[in-house]
Amino acid sequence: MIRAFIAHHRLEADLVWTEQPGEATDLARAAVADGFERIVAVGGDGTINEIARTLVGPSVALALLPCGSGNGLARHAGVPLQPPRALELLIDASARFVNIDTGAANGHPFFSVMGAGFDAEISLRFNRLARRGLVGYLRTGPGVFSSYHGETVAIGDGNGRRVTMDAYLTAVANSDQYGNGARIAPGARVDDGLLDLVAVPRPGVVGALAMAARLFLGSFDRSPQVCRMRSARFVIERPAPGLIHTDGEPHETSARVEVVVLPRSLRLLVPGCSPIAGGNGPAPSVPAAR
Repeated sequence: MIRAFIAHHRLEADLVWTEQPGEATDLARAAVADGFERIVAVGGDGTINEIARTLVGPSVALALLPCGSGNGLARHAGVPLQPPRALELLIDASARFVNIDTGAANGHPFFSVMGAGFDAEISLRFNRLARRGLVGYLRTGPGVFSSYHGETVAIGDGNGRRVTMDAYLTAVANSDQYGNGARIAPGARVDDGLLDLVAVPRPGVVGALAMAARLFLGSFDRSPQVCRMRSARFVIERPAPGLIHTDGEPHETSARVEVVVLPRSLRLLVPGCSPIAGGNGPAPSVPAAR
């Protein structure tokens, strides 16, 4: 389908495949060096993360063809989830470039959500599955819920606030959601120069079901159990080194996790009707092949 689209519109474009984790970063870096002006990430939030980290700062723009299990950034930005419609965005005169924020957790970039605790454990197990998607998350969740018990964390923000709590989940969101409409930080925006931290103590079974419902109803932060903070910087201190995830990709890191925002550091192509389409004006058309 992509090849047919390129040929039909006579686009000056190359199509390349990744064969292993991390390779998308090298391919994106090579594309920037070769002078490409736009890179289209075909995949989910993990693939987008690998590519976008190379584009933070430079003027090369990112476009999305969402084909992942959650597609959190695409959903937040209003990018069509149907591949043919997402491709049409590349030549849509009403499409716009917007400059969005980047988060970094101990140097690991993220564009939707990073987390420590329950969601990091979910990410680790989920990435081992042969079949993913929402069903994969639903199957993985009960096992993690029964085995993971949380940890005591001290959280400080850039405004001088400090909270110590027994946290089952500590997430820092750039966009409002993990993906699949699971909004961990309703109202969060990728273009406000701030990050939204959400911390939750261990719930009981009934409480977990209620919070899962809130996650998909857009009212997660209205629960009295949820601690929410907004800042350009957070420091999360844990008892020991351990797991975090960035956009669903797990990493081992130190007990102290510093999370910062790089305001408006990535250019993203979005529909003109996107909720974040303030942008820098219409996107220039893709050049035809010469």
